[in-house]
Amino acid sequence: MRSSLTCHDSAPSYTASYFEIVLECEPMEPDPLVRQYLLLGLSFDRLEEGFVDAYTGDAALRRQVENASPPDPRELAATARTLRGELDSSGLSAQRVAFLDAHLKALECSARKFSGDDVGFVDEVYAYFDVRIARGDEDEYRQAHQKIERVLPGPGPLTERVHAHRAADEIPPERLRDCVEAFSSALRDLVRGRYPLPENETVEYEVVGDKPWSGFNYYLGGYQSKVAINSDLKQHMANLPRLIAHESYPGHHTEHCRKEAGLVGDGQLEQTLFVVNTPQCLMAEGLADLALESIVGENWGLWAQEIYADLGLRFDGATAQELSTASAQLLSVRQDAALLLHDEHRGEDDVAAFLQRWSLTTPDRARQSLRFLQSPLWRAYISTYVEGYRLLGTWLREAPVGPERSERFRRLLDEPLIPQTLRSELAVG
Repeated sequence: MRSSLTCHDSAPSYTASYFEIVLECEPMEPDPLVRQYLLLGLSFDRLEEGFVDAYTGDAALRRQVENASPPDPRELAATARTLRGELDSSGLSAQRVAFLDAHLKALECSARKFSGDDVGFVDEVYAYFDVRIARGDEDEYRQAHQKIERVLPGPGPLTERVHAHRAADEIPPERLRDCVEAFSSALRDLVRGRYPLPENETVEYEVVGDKPWSGFNYYLGGYQSKVAINSDLKQHMANLPRLIAHESYPGHHTEHCRKEAGLVGDGQLEQTLFVVNTPQCLMAEGLADLALESIVGENWGLWAQEIYADLGLRFDGATAQELSTASAQLLSVRQDAALLLHDEHRGEDDVAAFLQRWSLTTPDRARQSLRFLQSPLWRAYISTYVEGYRLLGTWLREAPVGPERSERFRRLLDEPLIPQTLRSELAVG
């Protein structure tokens, strides 16, 4: 697998020709501290399956963890603290030290949670993702509802009009695969024209059920991904282009491919490991949520309308764009729900009602969101979408639309950035 090979001493140029190089080299041995970081991160999968989202490094390290005795969470926390203390003398670059320090801090908190320590929810989110969260402004939610009212005028409560609009926007189940393949192909062509990918990269799509999320990218390494789409949730024409962009092009799959070819190929083997509840996740989810507009532009709805027309499906792209803009002011609602549940300890019914009221969603959809927020593994994860979109979006908008903003998005795909990096760059303009 290319993730454990290198042939060069300097950073790659990320051109199309770079991916055509045939690598015939010996497997790399990670830096001793990085090796301990990889073993530490892999150990969390023994505590909760799914904690390791992706690992494309040396299989022997994973076997070592799997064949060992079950780890003690307190020992994992102590290991994380020890490794953080050794970073300054590691000889690694400042950028790698900053990345590893932020992730070791997150893993230490996870280990403390597994040990049963009482960590406040706001502090937990901060330790995981390096962002401070607070309740949103309900006046902004009211303003968003007013904007949606103007897009969907008519008699009856706004909630009923929104539900009717969404029902009319549902993709017929028998057409879902055709739509997925059409948007995947169209987005892939756009991405490959701007951000070169290896010729052998592929994404396989599958429909699954009984999951707390709407879609999920399983990166398999070697530039291959499997994307699962949850059949428990109705798939809508307005959302599908965003879902494919998020999970595949130029979202998670594209980022994984370019970091595997670039950073990992250059010897940064800490990038072979992707674990949940770390700053890596906030950066990845923010990137993926901004992916559609970044590659298609603000008129993504009109672009999608043409693709649906080719499939014989009627889609109002202009209305979809207006609703998306209005709904952006409801971004914090889901995070507010997490705060109500875990910080204010409100009951399930209250939280579900809050989601229904402000998100204008159905009771079933609200309960599905609640299921995600109640998952021990995913309970804090909603902040990666909210704060990731907010931070990365602000940082991207500092550059004008065109080559400069495309270059910023490339940096998100290629560099080991962390939230503090973006905040520092925003502070100096």
